[in-house]
Amino acid sequence: MRTFDFAPLHRATIGFDQIADMMDRVLTNDVAQPSYPPYNIEKTDVDTYRISVAVAGFSEADLSVEVKENSLVVSGKKAADDQDRSYLHRGIATRAFERRFALADHVRVTGASHENGMLNIELKREVPEALKPRRIEISSTNAIEKDVVDAKAVN
Repeated sequence: MRTFDFAPLHRATIGFDQIADMMDRVLTNDVAQPSYPPYNIEKTDVDTYRISVAVAGFSEADLSVEVKENSLVVSGKKAADDQDRSYLHRGIATRAFERRFALADHVRVTGASHENGMLNIELKREVPEALKPRRIEISSTNAIEKDVVDAKAVN
C-alpha cells in the first residue's frame, strides 16, 4: 500500500487540515470498505448530484437516510421475516447495511425516492452569496481626489 506524506500540506497551508485528515481516513478505510449494497454517484448538473443505491428486497420502511455533521448516512435493516421459508438458493441479500458519504461544505440533501429497488438521493451544492465571486468596480483617481476636496470644503 502507498503511504502519503501530508507534512508539506501542513507547512504551507492554514485551515486545510481537514482535507489531509479526510484523505488519510479514506486511504486507510478504503481496504475495509464493504461492497454491499452497490451504488452509483452521478453528477446530474453543474451543482446537483444523485446517489443511487441498489436496495432490492427493502421497503421504504426498512431504509433510513440521515445527514449528520457533513456526513450522509444511508442504512437499511430488513424486518424479521415471520414466515418459515425453505430456500434452495438465496442470492438476494437482505442483510443490514450502513453506507456513509462525506459531504462537502454547502452540499445539502434535497430529497430521496425509492422506486424499482433503487434508492435515489438528490443532492445540491448551494454556495452562499457571500462566498460567490463578485465584481469590484474600479474608479478613476479623479473621483477619489474630488471626494477628498469636497470633504475639505465641508470641514
